[in-house]
Amino acid sequence: MTALEILKEYWGYDSFRPKQEDIVNSALEGRDVLAILPTGGGKSVCFQVPSMMRDGIALVISPLIALMKDQVQNLNARGIKALCINAGMTHREVENTLSNALYGDFKFLYVSPERLGTQLFLNYVTEMNISYVVVDEAHCISQWGYDFRPDYLNIGKLRSLVDAPVIALTATATPKVAEDIMQRLGFEAPNLVQSGFERPNLTYIVRECEDKLGQLQNICSSIAGTGIVYVRSRKKTEELSAFLNACGISSSFYHAGLGTDSRNDRQKSWKEGRIRVMVCTNAFGMGIDKPDVRFVIHYDLPDSPESYFQEAGRGGRDGKRSFAVLLWNGIDIRRMKQISAVSFPSLEYVEDIYHKIHAFYEIPYDTGAGRQLKFNLEEFSRKFGLQRQMVYHSIVYMERTGHWTFSEDIDINTKVQIIVSRNDLYDLWFEDVRMSHLLELIMRHYTGVFSYPVPVDEEYLAQKLGVQVPMLRQLLYKLSLEHVIRYVPCDHATVIYLHHDRLRPKNLNLDPERYHLLKSAYEEKAQKMIDYIQQEDTCRSTYLLEYFGQTESEDCMSCDICRLKSKRV
Repeated sequence: MTALEILKEYWGYDSFRPKQEDIVNSALEGRDVLAILPTGGGKSVCFQVPSMMRDGIALVISPLIALMKDQVQNLNARGIKALCINAGMTHREVENTLSNALYGDFKFLYVSPERLGTQLFLNYVTEMNISYVVVDEAHCISQWGYDFRPDYLNIGKLRSLVDAPVIALTATATPKVAEDIMQRLGFEAPNLVQSGFERPNLTYIVRECEDKLGQLQNICSSIAGTGIVYVRSRKKTEELSAFLNACGISSSFYHAGLGTDSRNDRQKSWKEGRIRVMVCTNAFGMGIDKPDVRFVIHYDLPDSPESYFQEAGRGGRDGKRSFAVLLWNGIDIRRMKQISAVSFPSLEYVEDIYHKIHAFYEIPYDTGAGRQLKFNLEEFSRKFGLQRQMVYHSIVYMERTGHWTFSEDIDINTKVQIIVSRNDLYDLWFEDVRMSHLLELIMRHYTGVFSYPVPVDEEYLAQKLGVQVPMLRQLLYKLSLEHVIRYVPCDHATVIYLHHDRLRPKNLNLDPERYHLLKSAYEEKAQKMIDYIQQEDTCRSTYLLEYFGQTESEDCMSCDICRLKSKRV
């Protein structure tokens, strides 16, 4: 079957969008390819179609767990067999999935980047017939990208083990970032396919105003349809949502501090139209594919043109007229200049946070490698009297330098540790015989369970015991009440994975040269954002396109500057 026939049969489209066919053909020729397509440009088809035409299984690396699960669901619904491995899975679940990928007739294996360096993954992947290595959100591998992920650097190492072409995809990358991506992924030859970044149906508007609340109410009332309002702080999402509801505008709020069920419910209500406006931090939007968003309002100034372009681009994916409105005043400019100090605390401060986190969990020097720390930023900051955002950015920088992996809002599996000795276990008697059987199962299947809390697979244990998962949890709870086990129930939390033992002060390498380069790059992006809102001569669309290296473009004729120019004429 041809690529077009595959597209028609599985996705129901009669033709490719601009540049999609070029990317597919590049991949089918066995060439490494970097595809830069704007948000909503149909990136997934660019690797899914060629993968269906080639023997083997495509390895898809993505940092977005929700998006991975969504794509696997969609592929399975189309009759295409796909699997997914993410940070929240037990060792047994991962091993079963890898075994299915190796021996089953699956076409796609989605993997989160932190899995790439594990020995279990490497043992299996070297035996697989990999058709393509697909790198989604490829800007994460570039130290100049706005969302760098150290775990992505393992993809370069993976290339020495897997003989398969790379298909790398991202929505936003400057020429400098694109070059860095291709170099870090070990492209045999540079091969960049990039569609135009123009969004002719998206009208960019910048408004300087002191009364932001009044402007917000006016925009939400005057533009019909669904909208998104981006703000910087969690507290402000709640305040603005309450304000809009008081004005009779249906809204809700969304940020990373909400529980999984709450976030899923709000996201679903918004996508289905029961909530009209979502007020959110940048935690909302990645992988959200709602075509009929009529307006995206930035109530606070974004810190880079990349993040602004990505977030504003969630409007009007259906091709109909939509508005990207940015509100600002002098306070925003002052705050933007202050944010650099918060985002890049001194290296002495970063080192202090490193040791405070180890002290918080009572981890002595020369121990701790491999530990998984359930981390509460608010609690930690409160205990030490620290500024929350400075702590956060210190932790992120420590991740960038390879000391730990910082995973926000992941599912944590149930953990169990047997706290009585093996000999004493034989003297125990339980009125409910299932408790004895459960202990035997745990001892037989989980090594180390007498030494430390180990993740257990609730579904597996429940099946072996012949009970439902809620009953299994009751039995585990009863064993904990009897002081036989330490029981840590499953949870949804932020986690720090320690890569090595706690280092002594003189041995902690924080890479000062990289620090200063990153700080300089951050300040340059922030200044570009300030220039964007303050300049009064260049079409808004043209300004953004030039930033991303597209130097030849026509004025949009619909943004606030183009309209002002036309009035002058």
